[in-house]
Amino acid sequence: MAKMKVTVIGGQGAWPTADAGCSGYLVEASGQRILMDPGWATFQGLLRLADPLEIDAVLVSHSHPDHCADLLPLLRSRALSEPAADPLPVYAPAGALDHLLASDAVGAVQRAADLRVVSDGSKVRMGEFDAAFAELPHHVTNLGVRLSAEGTSVSYTGDGGPDAAVVELAADADLHIAEATFAEPITGEDAGLLTDLATAVEQGAAAGARQVLLTHLWPGASYDEIVQERYGHSSPLVAVARAGMTWQAPA
Repeated sequence: MAKMKVTVIGGQGAWPTADAGCSGYLVEASGQRILMDPGWATFQGLLRLADPLEIDAVLVSHSHPDHCADLLPLLRSRALSEPAADPLPVYAPAGALDHLLASDAVGAVQRAADLRVVSDGSKVRMGEFDAAFAELPHHVTNLGVRLSAEGTSVSYTGDGGPDAAVVELAADADLHIAEATFAEPITGEDAGLLTDLATAVEQGAAAGARQVLLTHLWPGASYDEIVQERYGHSSPLVAVARAGMTWQAPA
């Protein structure tokens, strides 16, 4: 049986670049495909990995478009196929997708989503996957998630400031996908509501995660150089999210 696999579709924060979309991660295990955060400019990348009709569920951390905008083309591709696909289970905080779905006048698109509200502490069984959600500090309601299947666990913060809940969410995870928007310490209105690179690594290490994947990267910042200099020989392993990269659970 194939082990859990995570593919980065996009890992940019704020806006997509010429080379990469915003947040988007495909998690596969036991023949199931779970899409986490279909952000701006991730749908084309998803098409290179899977048929839209083969997506079993979508998890949306919060309402910001760099985490959910490309849910619309995914739903359109399913709603307007012949025959139309069954409604797609979409797990999201209450109200997080209302404006996005209302922006598409095609009624079939709105009906293509089977919206399922989750909140802090929610636990959901999705086929072979167990999902546990935890609210993390952000400008809007943001839910981190921990996916477990086949004895493997992957945690993902969405966006979220430093918090004990992050360490709990990522406890002993095989892979911790951590928002690290800024390469340097955060000041101003984002302080406490987003996470810098060093803090993201520190929280992953405190959680005992085996690998930390830094994502939601500020376009143009030199994350690779910083990571190599600071964490080239550290534990946990630290990597920078790049479109197309994959992680496979150890055998």
